[in-house]
Amino acid sequence: MICEKPLVLSPWNVDALAELEREFEKKVSTVLQLRLLPSLQNLRQEIQKSDRSKKKDVLLTYVTRRGPWYGVSWKGDVEKSGGVATNVGIHFFDLLMWVFGPCATSELHISTDSKMGGFLELEHARVRWFLSVDKNDLPKGYLEQGKPAYRAITVDGEDLEFSSGFTELHTEVYRDVLQGGGFGLDEVRPSVELCHKLRQQKVVKGDLVHPMVKAMI
Repeated sequence: MICEKPLVLSPWNVDALAELEREFEKKVSTVLQLRLLPSLQNLRQEIQKSDRSKKKDVLLTYVTRRGPWYGVSWKGDVEKSGGVATNVGIHFFDLLMWVFGPCATSELHISTDSKMGGFLELEHARVRWFLSVDKNDLPKGYLEQGKPAYRAITVDGEDLEFSSGFTELHTEVYRDVLQGGGFGLDEVRPSVELCHKLRQQKVVKGDLVHPMVKAMI
């Protein structure tokens, strides 16, 4: 079975799916498409070979325009979609932990129906992140140019290219599953656990704050 992200909203739902896998001798796969980008695969290899004692400074920004329909649909219902962090960000959180290792601590600096931002201390990186579905958070001129989304990751101040081929990644994931591969429950669990934790966290003041968040608080 192939299920789009988010696979589930809570860690115990992953446990329930694992029991069903054992009972019916089937595999549940989900779509972690960013893992297939060559540039990100190369970065992961570099991190694994680098000095593991030195942490990278990472800045993640993802703004994608959503219309009024978003708030009144199931996507605007946290109980159904998991909110912004889960609905639009879970594959980015999966990517970050896949590349830089598990999350040790997290902070939440802003949390509304349309945007969230915070800080993650990963094994090999310090990550400031911001996610938004508010068109007003897009860079100036983006909408006029017909660009509905802005995604960017910098590592130690250098831009990481991960937009090329973005739209074809889902097809590659489906092809991999049909050939016997796919991303299973063990691989999806860390991002589900992190997003669940973020939904429970309270907003705090932090020292390492995303620049866009800093301008809002």
